[in-house]
Amino acid sequence: QVQLVESGGGLVQPGGSLRLSCEASGSIISITHMGWYRQAPGKQRELVGVVSIGGSTNYTDSVKGRFTISRDAAKNTVYLQMNSLKPEDTAVYYCKAMVVTAGGRYLEVWGLGTLVTVSS
Repeated sequence: QVQLVESGGGLVQPGGSLRLSCEASGSIISITHMGWYRQAPGKQRELVGVVSIGGSTNYTDSVKGRFTISRDAAKNTVYLQMNSLKPEDTAVYYCKAMVVTAGGRYLEVWGLGTLVTVSS
């Protein structure tokens, strides 16, 4: 059984910064990639950014230059550093991982989400 737990969400003023963390635990052999998604009220879930096992990253255009994804493979943890936050960044942020289990299965696993509110 594999679980993802996000942390670090909260209330921040426009222009401020916040760091989110996501730790994977359970019967994990390896993780091919981890990423962050978000869902704002009344909108569909969208990709924020991903990091591969090799360390390469990509981001949606709206966060480029402001958000940074990093990964600690030894801890099965991914981080999202968010700078210069805008009100439109307000959303529930979800962590997703593609994990390889001991049985050789590839599983897409989601966390329960953490709320980020950007408001003055």
